[in-house]
Amino acid sequence: MLVNRRHTLGLFGAAAGSLILPRQLMAQAPRRSITIAVQKITNNNTLDIWNEQSNVGERVFFPNLWEGLILRDWMGNQGPVPGLATEWKRLDDKTIELKLRQGVKFHNGDELTAEDVVFSFSDERLFAGTEPAGGKTLYAENFKPQNAKELPANIPGIARRLWPALRGVEAVDKHTVRFHNATPDITLEGRLYAFGSQIASKRAWDEAATYAEWANRPVTSGPYMVEEFRPDTSLTLVAFDEYWGGRPPLERIRFVEVPEVASRVNGLLSGEYDFACDLPPDQLATVAAAPGLEVQSSTIWNHRVTVFNKQNEFLADPLVSRALTHSIDRQAIVEALWGGQTVVPAGLQFESFKTSNMFVEGWAAPEYNPDLARDLLKQAGYKGDPIPYRLLNNYYTNQTPTAQVLVEMWRQVGLNVEIEMKENWAQVHDPEGTRGVFDWSASNNINDPITPLVVQFGPNGEAQQKRNYWNDEVNRLSVVMETSMDPAARLKAHARMLEICEREDPAYTVLHQNAVFTGMKSELNWKAAPAFAMDFRANNWNV
Repeated sequence: MLVNRRHTLGLFGAAAGSLILPRQLMAQAPRRSITIAVQKITNNNTLDIWNEQSNVGERVFFPNLWEGLILRDWMGNQGPVPGLATEWKRLDDKTIELKLRQGVKFHNGDELTAEDVVFSFSDERLFAGTEPAGGKTLYAENFKPQNAKELPANIPGIARRLWPALRGVEAVDKHTVRFHNATPDITLEGRLYAFGSQIASKRAWDEAATYAEWANRPVTSGPYMVEEFRPDTSLTLVAFDEYWGGRPPLERIRFVEVPEVASRVNGLLSGEYDFACDLPPDQLATVAAAPGLEVQSSTIWNHRVTVFNKQNEFLADPLVSRALTHSIDRQAIVEALWGGQTVVPAGLQFESFKTSNMFVEGWAAPEYNPDLARDLLKQAGYKGDPIPYRLLNNYYTNQTPTAQVLVEMWRQVGLNVEIEMKENWAQVHDPEGTRGVFDWSASNNINDPITPLVVQFGPNGEAQQKRNYWNDEVNRLSVVMETSMDPAARLKAHARMLEICEREDPAYTVLHQNAVFTGMKSELNWKAAPAFAMDFRANNWNV
C-alpha cells in the first residue's frame, strides 16, 4: 500500500517546463479554488467555535477562519506560536499579559483591538454569569443564558470546561490585555491556543439580529472568510486579501458534505473533488494507484475511546466496566481495521506530554485478558443483561466496523452489548431511555493532560456535565491539576487519575490513536498536518 507523505518544500516548479515567477508577479498570479469532500461539516449547524467543539469543526475552522491570540503550530509540533498577540508574559500565577499585533483587520474591515478580546471572553459571549467553578460540577441543565442573542445553553458549560477559573479580561490599553484567573493555573498559555479561545469582532456580534444569524457568518480575522454556509450541505470560504499574514494563496475553499465513503472516493477519482477526507485504510490503495492522486496520512493528537455511562445499572458496578476494558484486543483492531497504520497508546496520554514532564512512564492501556474479564463479571454477578451501545454511522472513520468487532469481543466473555444506531449526537446523549456505552474521541490541545483528561472527565468535563461519569477523588485531583504550580504534584495527580479512570472505576477505555487519511490531487503540493485541521495558508501551498 502506497501512502505518500509529501514534503512540499522543493516541489514548486518541479514539473517540466514550469515557469518560476518573480515574487512580485507571483503574488498577482491567478488563484485557484478547491473543493473538499468531507464526511460532515459541523455537528450543530453553526460556525461558532464554542458551539462546535468537534473533530469536524477543527477541520473547517483552523487555521483558515478562526484565530487566537496565541496560535497552534499546526504544521509543526502543535505548540504555541505568536498569533493575534506578538508577545506575552506572566505577571503572576493567576495573570498573563499579552501585546496585540497592531494593524490586524477583521473581515468587516475593523481593526482588532483589546475591546474585541474582552468581548470574546465576556459573560455575554460565553459565561452567562457563571462564577469560576473551583472544582464544583456545573451540570448542563443549570445553564440558562439570558441575553438578547439567545446564547445556546450549552456554551457556558463548554466555556467553564475550558476556562474553569477565568474571572475576566482587562483592556490595559488599545493593544494590551490581561487575563485574570481566580486560581493559579500553569496552563494559561495553553488554554489561549486551545480550541475555543479565538477572537471575534464585537461590532459584528452587536449588529447581528440573532445568535443564529451571527453564528452562520461570524466575522473573524483569518486568511479566509465566510462567503456562504448551507448547513448539512456546504461551506464556502473566500480569500481575505487584507489578512495580516499575507495574501491567501487560494481564491475559494469549498467544503462539501458527502457522508458516504464511496461517494467521496468516486468524486475524487472523477475529478469532481480536489480532496476527499476521512478515508478508511481499505480505500487507500485505490486512491494511491489512480493517476494524478495521492494519499496524505498521519497519526494525530487524538485518541479513539469508548465511554461508559455510570447511570446504567450494570455499568454502575466498576467490575463490569473493568470487564469491558479487558475484553478488547486493541492490537487486533489496529491490524485488522487500520492496516497497522496507527498505534495503541499508553492510555489517555500523548507523547507531547513529555515536553512538560507530565507523561506517566510505564503506563499502558488495559491488558487484553478475557479470563480476567470473565472473572470480573462473575464477581459482579452479571447475568448477561443487555447493555445498550448508542452508535453513529461512521462519524469516526471505521466507527461501525469497530463497534461490530467490540460487540463480538465482549460477547466472547459473556457481555451482552447491543448496538442502537443513532442519527446524531443529540440522540446519543439523550437522557431519555437507557444509556450504556458510546463512542468518543479525546484530543490533546495544549501539551498537558488538562486536555483531555480533566477537560473531558473532570468536574466540569462533558462526561460529568451530562451525568455520564462522576468520581469524587477524580474531582479533587482535577483541582490539583488545574491549580497547582508544582510539576511533581501535578504528575502524581495525573498518574492517580489514570489509575482511577482506566483501572479502578473506568470512565472510558482507549482503543487506539486516531489517524487521518486524505486523498488529494498530487499537483496541489499540499501537506497534511498531524491534526484534523487543514492548513491552506501560503506557507503550506506551493501551486
